[in-house]
Amino acid sequence: MNPQGERWTAEQVLALAPDVASRKAGAELGVPGPWSAAGARTEGGAGAVWGECAGSGSKPYRTVVDLSGPGGGPGFHCSCPSRKFPCKHALGLLLLWTEGEDAVRASDAAPPGWAGEWLERRQRAERATEPQPAAAGPTAADTEAARRRSERRAQRIAAGATELEQRLTDLLRGGLAAAEGDAYGPWEETAARMVDAQAPGLAARVRELASVTGSGAERAARLLEECALLHTLNQGYLHLDRLPEALAATVRTRVGITSDAATLLASAAPVRDLWLVLAQQDSDDGRLITRKIWLHGRNTGRTALLLSHGAGGRAPELSLPTGLALDADLAYYPAARPLRAALGARHAAPAPSPAPPAGGDVAAALRAYGEALRDDPWLESWPAVVSAVTPVPDPEHGWQLADAYSGSALPVDPRCGDRTGLWRLAAISGGSPVTVFGECGHRGFTPLTTWAPEPVAL
Repeated sequence: MNPQGERWTAEQVLALAPDVASRKAGAELGVPGPWSAAGARTEGGAGAVWGECAGSGSKPYRTVVDLSGPGGGPGFHCSCPSRKFPCKHALGLLLLWTEGEDAVRASDAAPPGWAGEWLERRQRAERATEPQPAAAGPTAADTEAARRRSERRAQRIAAGATELEQRLTDLLRGGLAAAEGDAYGPWEETAARMVDAQAPGLAARVRELASVTGSGAERAARLLEECALLHTLNQGYLHLDRLPEALAATVRTRVGITSDAATLLASAAPVRDLWLVLAQQDSDDGRLITRKIWLHGRNTGRTALLLSHGAGGRAPELSLPTGLALDADLAYYPAARPLRAALGARHAAPAPSPAPPAGGDVAAALRAYGEALRDDPWLESWPAVVSAVTPVPDPEHGWQLADAYSGSALPVDPRCGDRTGLWRLAAISGGSPVTVFGECGHRGFTPLTTWAPEPVAL
C-alpha cells in the first residue's frame, strides 16, 4: 500500500472498512486505552502489526494484520466472533499504528507466538500457490487420465442439459400460468441434479427460475425470459462444436467449467498495466463468501474482475482496497467478452491512485452493456464509470442517476438493499454532479464507488 517502511495514513486504513458502522467502531478503537502488547515488525519493509484489545469478556481479542499479503493486499486475523472483514479491532489496531512509534513501536523482533503462528500459516499458503518450475512435463499417462476425466464430466453435463430441456418442455407444454402454484421443492431437486452433473452454472439458473415462479405481477414475463436463457444455454452446451471458440468458452464458463488460475497464468499472454482498484465487494450466501475486485487499466483502458472465495465464514485472502493502483500482470479467462482475470506477477507495491478513470455519459454505459450482451446473452450486468451524474431519490420510480448534460437518467437497481449507501452518495454529491463506478444491467445501475474527490466505497 505504501513504499516499504512507511506507515499508512488513517484515510488508507478507513478505506478498508466494509461499511460505515465498522469505520465508526474502528475509529473508536484507534486509541491506546483498550490495547496492550501492541507491536509491529518491520523486517523487509513489509511486516505485520499485532495487539490485544480488551473487550466485554475476560480474555482480550487477539488481532494481527499482515501488511502485504497475497496479491499485494493486507490480511487480517482476529479472535473476535465478527464476520465482517476486516473487523473493528483490525481497523482500530491499524489506526493506532498510523499514529507512529509512540503508539505502536516497530522492531525486527519476532511477534508473539499466537501472531507468529498465523503469519507463518499465511506465508506457507502463499508459497503453496506460487507456480513451481516443473522438472518434467506431465507423462502420457497423466495426460490421458486428465482427458478421460474431462470427457466423463462433459458427458455428465450433457446429460444434465438434456434432462433440463425435457423439464422446460414439460413446463411450457403445461403453460406458464400453471407454474404459478408450483412448489419450490421440485426445482430444488432439479438444481441438485445439476450439481450432481457437475454443472453448478446450470444449477444456479434453475434456482433463479424457481425464485421467479412466485414473484408478483411480472412473473409470467420473467419466467419466460429465464426459460429462454436456460434453453439457450443448454443448446449452446449441447452444440459446442458448432460455436466459435470465444463463444464456446463463454458457454463452458456459464455452465460451471472454469480454468485453473495457475494453468491460465502459465499459458495466457499477460496484460501488464497500472491497475486502479475501482471497487471491492463481498457477498455471503451462508456457505461461501465471494469477493469481487474491479480493476481498470490506466494505459490499456481495459476493465478486469478478480474473484476470490472464502469458505466456512472465512473472508477471502485477496484484499485490494479501493483507490489503490497496482503495477501488475493480469491474465484474462477466455470468453467472447473477456472480463474475469487472474492476478499474476506484481512489479511494485500498491500505491494510491493519482486520479479516477475517465468516465462516460449514461448513453455510453447503456451502449457498453448492450454490446457486451450481444456477445454474452446470459450477462446480468457490465462495469461502467459514469461521469457528471447526480443521484436523485424518486418516491414513485426509485433512485436515479441523472445525466447533467443530456437530461437522461439511469435507474438504480431496485435490489440495492443498502439505502444508507445511496443516501451517502447523495450526501457526497450535495446536488452536484459526481463520477460513479458501478454495474449497469437490465435491472438498472448498481453504484459501488464515487470520487468526491477521494474514492468512497458505497
